Amino acid sequence: MSGSANHRHAPMSTRREHDDPHLGDLPPLVLDRQRVVHSPAFRRLQCKTQVFVTADGDHFRTRLTHTLEVADLARCIAAALGLSSELAEVVALAHDVGHPPFGHAGELALNDCLREQGGFEHNAHALRVVEELEHPYPEFRGLNLTHVVRECLAKHTTRFDRPGAHPLQDGQPPPLEGQVADIADRLTYGLHDLQDGLYAGMISQDSLTELALWNEAAGDPVVSGTRPWRRYLRPTIDAMRQLLVSAVVTETRRRMAAPDATGGMGERSVPAACVALPPQTEEQYAALEDLLTTHVYRDQRVARMDAKAQHVVKTVFAAYLDQPQEMGQRFAARVAQQGVQRVAGDYLAGMTDRFCLREHTRLFDPRIGTPPADPRGE
Repeated sequence: MSGSANHRHAPMSTRREHDDPHLGDLPPLVLDRQRVVHSPAFRRLQCKTQVFVTADGDHFRTRLTHTLEVADLARCIAAALGLSSELAEVVALAHDVGHPPFGHAGELALNDCLREQGGFEHNAHALRVVEELEHPYPEFRGLNLTHVVRECLAKHTTRFDRPGAHPLQDGQPPPLEGQVADIADRLTYGLHDLQDGLYAGMISQDSLTELALWNEAAGDPVVSGTRPWRRYLRPTIDAMRQLLVSAVVTETRRRMAAPDATGGMGERSVPAACVALPPQTEEQYAALEDLLTTHVYRDQRVARMDAKAQHVVKTVFAAYLDQPQEMGQRFAARVAQQGVQRVAGDYLAGMTDRFCLREHTRLFDPRIGTPPADPRGE
């Protein structure tokens, strides 16, 4: 990229927190990716809500398919900018492993439950997952990911993500690859929620024609109403994605060409918000986000399901506070050291939608009395 020759080979901090006898001979970021995708926390994303609860249909995005789409887009943007696509990808793959069941409704419920403990934020919890809760290796807790990946996770910022307090929060902007993962997360949200909202009947073709970004991507023949929009939805979404990627790459190249712009490949000395959309495209994309907020996120069907999900999470949490042994021996044993609220929060945050619903049934249906199955796997 223009102005990036000094950034392509900047060193990354690939040191790890713990001495690790299991590193083998894989490159550091390849090993990080392997550890993330083989973790139980990553696998459980397949049964966690994105926007539409997983029981609503097999074709709506789940938290796992969202993550995979973010990783794909992050790789594309990073490669176009001459950055480390491997670093951007592994950050994207790990960014949501701390998400609780039922999407943002579950997060709001857990935040209320844990308010006296500082609340709950899924981005901060993702770090807790990779640094503490996952423990496949006997010598240390966590996945022992590289410093640069953990730094990007600690500073992950989008409309739905606010970095929490963490030693890696040093007041500096995230590495460029972390910024790429951030914007890939934001753009992926809009593109797939638009598609899912259309399939769910929440967005009309008339509202689409009010979006400049849609019109530019689709062209007049597609949106004229003379052809069914479903036939042209995937090509139009693909074209929107390409327009957005091109806009990000062009604007980021412009910002990186500034005389004081240094860094890249995990180096920290970069200007804030270097990876961004240009103002005109930002305005167009914000219009899409506004449409999704009005017609999808605030739709009565979504709001009703969110209310039910929050009730389930809060009542299960309260049951664990009252009877910690209901979490099973492995988690109940942590209560004396960590406190029942923290342990209950960790246990609930790791649940899938369906396991949380099963727990609610087990705890409150008088016909059910079997002990909980441990969903953690290893």
